[in-house]
Amino acid sequence: MENAYAVVVGISAYHHINPLPATVLKDAEDMCGLLTDPQRCAYPSENVQLLLDDEATGVAVRQALERMAQECSSDSTALFYISSHGGRIESGPHAGEYLLPVDTLYASDATLAQSAISGAEFTAAIRALPARKVLVIFDCCHSGGIGQPKRAGSPAFKLGLPENYYERLRSGRGRVILASSRDTEVSWLLPGAANSLFTQHLLAGLRGGVASDDGLIRVFELFEYVQPRVTAAHKDQHPIFKAELEENFPVALYRGGQKGVVQRDEDGFRYDAYISFASRGPDAAWVHDALLPRLKRARLRVALSEDVLEPGVARVVGIERAIQQSKRTVIVLSEAYLADNMRDFENVLAQQMGINEGSCRLLPVHVAPLDESRLPLRIGMLASLDLSSPASARRNMLRLVEALRGPLPRR
Repeated sequence: MENAYAVVVGISAYHHINPLPATVLKDAEDMCGLLTDPQRCAYPSENVQLLLDDEATGVAVRQALERMAQECSSDSTALFYISSHGGRIESGPHAGEYLLPVDTLYASDATLAQSAISGAEFTAAIRALPARKVLVIFDCCHSGGIGQPKRAGSPAFKLGLPENYYERLRSGRGRVILASSRDTEVSWLLPGAANSLFTQHLLAGLRGGVASDDGLIRVFELFEYVQPRVTAAHKDQHPIFKAELEENFPVALYRGGQKGVVQRDEDGFRYDAYISFASRGPDAAWVHDALLPRLKRARLRVALSEDVLEPGVARVVGIERAIQQSKRTVIVLSEAYLADNMRDFENVLAQQMGINEGSCRLLPVHVAPLDESRLPLRIGMLASLDLSSPASARRNMLRLVEALRGPLPRR
């Protein structure tokens, strides 16, 4: 990764607004250390700029971005990571999104707009990078303690950057935005953890958790590693991914560039199960609260339908890739599931893959009474596991685990 550049920012001790936990500094320090570790990501140390607390003024962040733009080329990889406050003014002449450097002053909307980095300014700085492999990572809304998110400023300033901001920022060739949570959520720091939840799994992926065929960690695989682990640890945090891509570009070396180390099973699968379910209401609650913990305890590798890649049309590509890399697709049948066109796409795709391979990819379960006459024939003809009855749920859950552990059934 000789042609790779990074700016890493961590801000805890704000001068004029509410502080963040000191853990955010460790997030940034660990990210910088990992990027420059020759046995890991292998960025040249002289190409990585680290700004912590008092160093992370508005002027310094702007200068770091300008320097990266001057030093990188069209063939470079450019990474910007920030762990800090971020948010938006929702109305008035200064309405918009803002990243908050350490010296941000919030006496009024006007002073915040003058001292923070606006969304338009930051977008312009990212677009000024000549690199065509750009990854911007936001971990910009943290919680302190157990279940109490830190807040900055006054009620007029809302924490969290909206998804339409990420959409604007990703525009341009080779731009990927990876954010720690949706704009309706906060990003969590769990009690006793050394890093914030999102950065914890980001670091683990970059340390070698992400699968690699060629000694490189690529951007799609990084998200596929991070997202399900974050959401499994806290069901109210969903990392998001926005991109404008022509290739699944590498962002780091895999363990210093090792090759032939692929985290797949003997049949080439990276996941034991892809869970296809209605992502709202009781179905989602059951998957997160009951199914996913049980499968994790059984050490099964799981991908979730609600959190695959979502960069426009590429969302369908992400679904296809995840199903292809999963041994079985578990469909959680319900009235809501049958009414969801995207879920229908998922089960049709999995079943078609199975037909092409001569295998049984699809595995239906249901957790509530269901009128089976409403099932499409292609699903109704399959034996399903009933997890709705207390009398049979425990036994059938064990059968589900064993089915996912076992080899892919052949027709």
